[in-house]
Order: sequence, then structure tokens, then C-alpha cells
Amino acid sequence: MAMTRERAETVALQVLSWLAGNEDLLPVFLGASGAALEDLRDGTGDPEFLAAVMDFVLMDDDWVVACCDACGFAYETLAAARQGLPGGAPINWT
Repeated sequence: MAMTRERAETVALQVLSWLAGNEDLLPVFLGASGAALEDLRDGTGDPEFLAAVMDFVLMDDDWVVACCDACGFAYETLAAARQGLPGGAPINWT
């Protein structure tokens, strides 16, 4: 399922909002990324930061399921959105 860059950014913003509201997972993201709380607000307009948020959530199936359930997304939506952001093109090994 191909997704436009605009739609991918919108999905990523919703994922960021979910992450920011998750008291257990937010500190893990901040520690893993080196980001500070202020960076969350500043990162909303940065497609590369949004891609990093998506990469983080996509690392764990339980996080994907929880996020999708909370946001009302189909489970494949996050992977499709990630492909629409910088660095998300599928790898072609030929």
C-alpha cells in the first residue's frame, strides 16, 4: 500500500502524539534517540525526525499493535507510512 509523503507525515505525527503520551515508552525513546522533550515539539516539522519516531515504534510488534489500536490504524499502516518518509524506500538487492 503506497502512501503519499503528506499522508505519511500525518500518520507519523499521530504516532509521535501517541508516543509522547505513553509514560512507559517515551523515556525509552528519549534514551535510545538522544532526543530531549523539547525536540519532540521541534521535530513535528522535520520528516527525518518523524522517520526516526516511526523506526523506533516499528522495532517492536507490541508497540505497533498498541499504537495502531490507539490511533485506529490498520496494522500495516505504520510500515507503509515509514516507506513514505525519508530513507524509507524498500531495499532493492538486485
